[in-house]
Amino acid sequence: MVQRNEVEAYLGRLLAVDRFKDYGPNGLQVEGGAEVHRIVSGVTASRALIEAAIADGADTILVHHGLFWRGQDGRLTGWLKARVQLLMAHGINLFAYHLPLDAHADLGNNAQLGRQLGLVADARFGEQELGFIGQASGLDSAQALALRVEAALGRAPVLLPGDGRPLRRVAWCTGGAQGYFEAAIAAGADAFITGEISEPQAHIARETGAAFLACGHHATERYGAPAVAEHLAQTYGLQHRFIDISNPA
Repeated sequence: MVQRNEVEAYLGRLLAVDRFKDYGPNGLQVEGGAEVHRIVSGVTASRALIEAAIADGADTILVHHGLFWRGQDGRLTGWLKARVQLLMAHGINLFAYHLPLDAHADLGNNAQLGRQLGLVADARFGEQELGFIGQASGLDSAQALALRVEAALGRAPVLLPGDGRPLRRVAWCTGGAQGYFEAAIAAGADAFITGEISEPQAHIARETGAAFLACGHHATERYGAPAVAEHLAQTYGLQHRFIDISNPA
């Protein structure tokens, strides 16, 4: 058992929360009980995850995608009210960490995705240094990289193969980081892995020769939250369970 306030302070230091300019609040988003015994981690604070955490007996939920984002009008109505109401009715703490969870050098989404794919970063790039880049680690083509992604994540990526060059350097940034493609190329990447694709990336891949792989927003971000929650559980002697709510995005 540990006090909720100690958990918040510890995670704030661990993830260097104050260093980031983000799209929503990082840390405690909904206050529940004062003591933390059992944590459920997940990607997104969806109603399905909250209900699963309640069934699991959790008093705390830790996610990457929280409830509150820049641009919301602030009213607790509809689906947002239903989620908050469930959390408060059961006294569950909700912790959410967005960019700090992407960026952590060991426990973060990018570091953990690299581990799944057998990639090790030796440099960072992009806004707030969220992007990771490293050697291609024996991958001789974009097709070989796509096969490794499919084997690790359980889904085939959208592959734009570029000019088919041998891979020397691979860059990655999880989630909706398709806008980092040009920065990855400027950093020396022959291929870039992220979660989503938008219209411009196809043209950029054709015109620069660099490969682009869209591997799923949810699929690329399944690893950071459970890594942080398990670290917290080991540090304080807590119980932890990761619950993956499937999402085709």
